[in-house]
Amino acid sequence: MDEQTVYLILSDTGTWFTRCIKLFTKKPHNHASISFDSQLVEVYSFGRKKPKNPFIGGFVKENIRDEFFKNACCAIYSIRVTKEQHDKMKDIINQIEKEKHCYRYNLIGLFFIIFNIPFPRKNAFFCSQFVASVLHESGALYGNKHPSLVTPYDLLDDYKMEHIYEGKLQHYYLKSASSF
Repeated sequence: MDEQTVYLILSDTGTWFTRCIKLFTKKPHNHASISFDSQLVEVYSFGRKKPKNPFIGGFVKENIRDEFFKNACCAIYSIRVTKEQHDKMKDIINQIEKEKHCYRYNLIGLFFIIFNIPFPRKNAFFCSQFVASVLHESGALYGNKHPSLVTPYDLLDDYKMEHIYEGKLQHYYLKSASSF
């Protein structure tokens, strides 16, 4: 069986919006993204479409080298999946990317997490809901919660990811770029 590696990035950019979320989560990182390469050249999530406005969100292809992530702290994890699961994840993300104008950020869903009430919405995700949905739909992994209730740290608990880095996102990028 040919295995592939998928990367999960948990991050904290330090914005006022992320500080508000941390009041509830009590966790050091509150944003989840997924990537298929160790250098994190292509990183996908649901988040801000405009870095200065947390209320305009949807599907995003994140550039971790961008100014918005300059001071971000992160924890990076990896998981091994089959080639078929890997390809299915990419297909799911490519399809969402092609129709990204039809997708929006599930801000309302964040409030339902507080009350532990599943609140799936058509074509709407928050970051960890998106990552969990991609993992579930690909058949790679199944967690104990509905994707609309999954927080970034639930991904780690449910999927037993391998921890590969923790620190400044910029330092990881510089380290990985110099190792090639």
